[in-house]
Amino acid sequence: MRPTSVALTAAAAVLAPVLLLSGPAFAAGPASPSAAVTAVQAADGDGGSDIPVDEMSDDDLRIAILRILADEDSGKRVVREADEALDNGTTEAMRAFLKTGYPLAQAEDDQVALFRILADPDSGKRVVKEINALLDTGTAPEIRQWLETGYRLAQAEDDQVALFRILARPDISDAMRAAVVEAIDGTPEEMRHFLEYGQYEVDA
Repeated sequence: MRPTSVALTAAAAVLAPVLLLSGPAFAAGPASPSAAVTAVQAADGDGGSDIPVDEMSDDDLRIAILRILADEDSGKRVVREADEALDNGTTEAMRAFLKTGYPLAQAEDDQVALFRILADPDSGKRVVKEINALLDTGTAPEIRQWLETGYRLAQAEDDQVALFRILARPDISDAMRAAVVEAIDGTPEEMRHFLEYGQYEVDA
């Protein structure tokens, strides 16, 4: 990485505690350049309407891009193109990234994320079904929304099915039965943790 990129990435890390952007980590809505603008506004204490990208100062543009870099869920293409926009340093390059480059890079990273999930042998039927539907007809915002919220719900349904299959085993122990019932009553994250780790510790 060039010295400029190193310095800017370090600055992005400093900005991380006030990060408002979200990626595929199950947030409320799709990431977009308007979200980057809102993040800049919030940091400046401005509670008014969004600042159009075309009206942002050079400092605002840099801060918006640094916030994208500081998001640990930003994918490889997003990070690469954000670095390139900052390394270029011109107002035009930074605006172009926020207006068009960012959503296009995010869409590509999201497609890669879908294929990775699809290739995971542990992905269940509902997860696979919903990914195939998204790859067939899904728009970029729909894919982003699914990665943020739909994936968690589809995974939870598949995990419930897996837990009930464990309960149906004829040789299940009392301890395992109790642990599975507790997992079913838990959150999606607790069910996933049990299937990945907890079940192997019950009768150990």
